[in-house]
Amino acid sequence: MGTRTKTPEISQEATQKYTIDTVDNQTFKDWYQLMVLGRQLDEKAPNYLKQALGWSYHAPYAGHDGIQLAIGKVFDRQTDHLFPYYRDMLTVLAAGITAEEIILNGLSKATDLASGGRHMSNHFAKPEWNIHNVSSSTGNHTLHAVGVARAMKRYGHRGVAISSQGESSVSEGYVYEAINGASNEKLPVIFVFQDNGYGISVPKKDQTANRKAADNFRGFKNLRIIHCDGKDVLKSMNAMHEARQHVLETGEPVIVHASVVRIGSHSNSDRHDLYRDERELHCVKAHDPMLKIKKILLDKKVYTQDELDAVDQQVKKVVAEAHKKVMKAPDPDPASIHDFVLPDAYPASKYPEGTHQQQGEKIKLITALNETLKAEFRHNPDTYIWGQDVAYKEKGGIFNVTKGMQQEFGIERVFNAPIAEDFIVGTANGMSRFSDKIRIVIEGAEFADYFWPAMEQYVEMTHDYWRSNGQFSPNVTIRLASGGYIGGGLYHSQTTEGALATFPGIRVVYPSFADDAAGLLRTAMRSRGPTLFLEPKALYNAKVAETVVPDDFEVPFGKARIRRTGADLSIITYGNTTHLSIQAAEEIAKNTGKEIEVLDIRSLIPLDTGAILETARKTNRVLVVHEDKVFGGFGGELAAQVTELAFEHLDAPVKRVGSEFTPVGFHKNLEAAILPSMSKIRDAAMELLAY
Repeated sequence: MGTRTKTPEISQEATQKYTIDTVDNQTFKDWYQLMVLGRQLDEKAPNYLKQALGWSYHAPYAGHDGIQLAIGKVFDRQTDHLFPYYRDMLTVLAAGITAEEIILNGLSKATDLASGGRHMSNHFAKPEWNIHNVSSSTGNHTLHAVGVARAMKRYGHRGVAISSQGESSVSEGYVYEAINGASNEKLPVIFVFQDNGYGISVPKKDQTANRKAADNFRGFKNLRIIHCDGKDVLKSMNAMHEARQHVLETGEPVIVHASVVRIGSHSNSDRHDLYRDERELHCVKAHDPMLKIKKILLDKKVYTQDELDAVDQQVKKVVAEAHKKVMKAPDPDPASIHDFVLPDAYPASKYPEGTHQQQGEKIKLITALNETLKAEFRHNPDTYIWGQDVAYKEKGGIFNVTKGMQQEFGIERVFNAPIAEDFIVGTANGMSRFSDKIRIVIEGAEFADYFWPAMEQYVEMTHDYWRSNGQFSPNVTIRLASGGYIGGGLYHSQTTEGALATFPGIRVVYPSFADDAAGLLRTAMRSRGPTLFLEPKALYNAKVAETVVPDDFEVPFGKARIRRTGADLSIITYGNTTHLSIQAAEEIAKNTGKEIEVLDIRSLIPLDTGAILETARKTNRVLVVHEDKVFGGFGGELAAQVTELAFEHLDAPVKRVGSEFTPVGFHKNLEAAILPSMSKIRDAAMELLAY
């Protein structure tokens, strides 16, 4: 990108689209009626809690009126995407959401547009209008706004993404990642900071050295910063229009920093009198935006005082009628809790058992992944991949899994991301919001051990579908190079599924052969909803993992595969330890004649419980083997299911083999002592056989 002259901040005097003289009376009336409606709902919300009817979380917006009205009015539901935060009641009213819809959300009714009562009250959304359901994790939707803006740019869509939030959320690292990414990629995003000076009870001086949080971003290139008085309707309208015009003309992001006041407490669980004195509370009330707009309307003779009072009475009737309708609305059905955990997966009907005839030339696991990625990119032109180090000259990721992809599919579809794991995952979530036809693959981190900074966005992704009541699910495959046996030590040799599989709402797969890697990847990339794809990096080029791979091979989720048949004991395993288990079984058969069955579950979520119980009932002895730690590892779930559901068939206790409860050491002697080995598996199997 070439250099450009720094754009100066606009002053509100320099932007004359909206002034007292240029705004017509009817527009003023429309604005005022919305502001009165918002205030009446804002003040009514706590009463529902007092009556034990709901709205147990309410964050009053009074004092933010000017900027919120402007955000909602500037937003175009036909072209834009809006990510409001929990205080944005007037924002969404100005965008067109009705009083009835606001109260449905507040009382968590089944017909609430945002989530059907599944998400906290005061989290407003209308997905059909591109008003997105956002998390309670403050500021995290900035990444989603950047992601959807990336899609807008890729598809030549003329519109803007608007992220609205409080100034304290800007302290979060992922907000910096979002704004850095938007400025680097020159994406059409407006970041609105509604600065009321407090993060709950924490004053701004404890958040940042700059008096205005937006000034923290002054060194960012391709980024315009606009300051405005967010208490003033006209100045806020001018700032938002200036921002939108600048984004559409230049494609560059804008921060609108709106100075506001918080007249009430942070929320209905907060007592601001514990940290704000009477003088301060008097001052913020004196800056109430409603006082200023009323003075303008009276001075301009848009309304008389009696007419202002009549508007109040008229709006009260609207709110009362909305209340009556909402009180008749149904509550969420407890029987629905399992709905919308995950969308239906691609059926993989060509190979319903996930097996095939082993005829042809064997290929490496890494080759299977690379060729499947390329085949799926040819199959669906709306497929994208990014991550750290995935596309630079002849290199394709730290292990070259994506080698040659950018050369074939171009930088628009295959590109590097900053070393910022939350950004990688969060913008994938956001980009998939633009269209359900989009499929995204990301390298969540160069090694699975480095994925932890992305956990906030990972968790967000797992409950998007459930939280939105089935209205949105990110179509994202997260690839992670996992496991040890490479002498990598800390951050290069861990396997993390024991932690990552505890969250409902994401599929988790862990292949151990080239064909399963190809088949599961194809199924993941064609499915709706997120999949965590764990790749045993020690097997990328391993001879034991090589198989024949049909060009169209696909493996259904939740379908285990018997890798060796037997009748004396069952080993249930996956990943690297599949091969160690087979080796142990072969040695035992050779030395004792005992035949051990090895079941490779392949898919952790969903889990093929039927196949697990079938092998347990067949052999009456079960050894669970995995690379993760025994303590807290996924094997505990496998053992528990066998014990609970097949106890009467067991002739011995369920035994587990896994890593020691320590980090993975770097020296080969330490690694060998910590990770499972063929001999450890063999010895455990022999103990069970002798029980």
